[in-house]
Amino acid sequence: MTEQKHRGIYLLPNLLTTAGLFSGFFAVVSSMNGRFEAAAVAIFVAMIFDGLDGRVARMTNTQSEFGAEYDSMADMVSFGVAPALVAYNWGLSGLGKIGWLAAFIYVAGAALRLARFNTQVGIADNRYFQGLASPAAAALVAGLIWVGVEYDVDGNDYGIIVALITGIAGLLMVSNFKYNSFKEINLSGKVPFVALLLIMLVFVVVATEPALVLFIVFALYALAGPINTFRTVEKVKLEHVVGDADENDADFNKSESEQDKNNS
Repeated sequence: MTEQKHRGIYLLPNLLTTAGLFSGFFAVVSSMNGRFEAAAVAIFVAMIFDGLDGRVARMTNTQSEFGAEYDSMADMVSFGVAPALVAYNWGLSGLGKIGWLAAFIYVAGAALRLARFNTQVGIADNRYFQGLASPAAAALVAGLIWVGVEYDVDGNDYGIIVALITGIAGLLMVSNFKYNSFKEINLSGKVPFVALLLIMLVFVVVATEPALVLFIVFALYALAGPINTFRTVEKVKLEHVVGDADENDADFNKSESEQDKNNS
């Protein structure tokens, strides 16, 4: 009798993905009920779960095609649809067509960003993201809303600013700007004792004004992409900003010899 292959899915990483999906859905529902601070915080919570599920899957050797696809769909909800709807409910609804068009630009940018990322797995250089990652874009929009709520700002009074930031975040996701992925950081390696003190200081700073600090951090990260791109090219071309990246760009694509070396 031949032994049947066990079918099923890995529980732990998909459970974390589900928690991130729930956080994104909770953000939408909260914004519909006028609880914008809870909605913004929920998007940041979704970011935490999104960072955990992949790492847990690699640590426990429970990666699967199902998990990768499920994670991508959850990201579309948590970092694509949720931030756009929360921004629309907070400060874009009063702008009419301009408001929902800005929200749609963000949603479309997130969808295109995730689709492009999925097709470049194993090809793109892990040191950089091509375009602003969807969690970072979501943090930029959610951080803006969180700061507004903290300082009693009515989003409808600053609808144009909300529309600009939301739309720009969407466009940055489909750009060719290079963003550091920080994946080369070795978290399991040893560091000087002072590094632990610096980390503690970071936690203290974030705890004092979490909304403002997180918004500033992700706003600076969003600006770092264009700056990082323009300072590394002698002459700025259209393909450095949008469109198909140059196939010879070593910062985006691995060389054939490097791929052969990694496969050997």
